[in-house]
Amino acid sequence: MHLVLDPAAAPEAEASFDDFLRVDVRIGTIVEAEPFPEARKPAYKLRVDFGEGVGVKRSSAQLTGRYEAEALIGRQVLGVVNFPPRQVGPVRSEVLVLGLADEDGAVVLVSPDAAVPNGTRLL
Repeated sequence: MHLVLDPAAAPEAEASFDDFLRVDVRIGTIVEAEPFPEARKPAYKLRVDFGEGVGVKRSSAQLTGRYEAEALIGRQVLGVVNFPPRQVGPVRSEVLVLGLADEDGAVVLVSPDAAVPNGTRLL
């Protein structure tokens, strides 16, 4: 996966609306967050509840630059729920939690400004 950290970078190649619809982005609530000392870069092991249709999924996320593990519990986040699972050390990451890099490269989570039901799909 290619990550663009430079806000001045040119956009990726043009994608169709059908391409966009194939990426299933949903809202979930972090129900568990713990340190992930085995990770190459500082990270947390997360469990995110995406509601009845998707369930609770595991993820690994490099969020230690801006967040304490305890402060993540109960926070709603956006995640891609239909990427294939990826093995990250001893953790099988089942979803990609979405974030943006700040000026220092620390990840800022993408989340709604009001509560929405877990499992709601991004429109």
